[in-house]
Amino acid sequence: MLATIVETRALIETVVASIVAGVGVTTVFAVAIWGAARFAELSRDERPLAAGGAAALTAFALVATLAGVALGIVAMTSK
Repeated sequence: MLATIVETRALIETVVASIVAGVGVTTVFAVAIWGAARFAELSRDERPLAAGGAAALTAFALVATLAGVALGIVAMTSK
């Protein structure tokens, strides 16, 4: 019998999950930065409704980023 040194299926799943999580969290945080920049610009242009939408988008993206980080920490510590 040939011993299995590396479980390739588990390794591939880990690599794919890390790529998806890395790109996903980075993209969501980039949306938060973009929303903050739009909020500042729209506030200066005295467009309060649009600025409020940008602020809401920023808040949502920051919460989603923190949730993704928390989910990653829980996943790492549970195994």
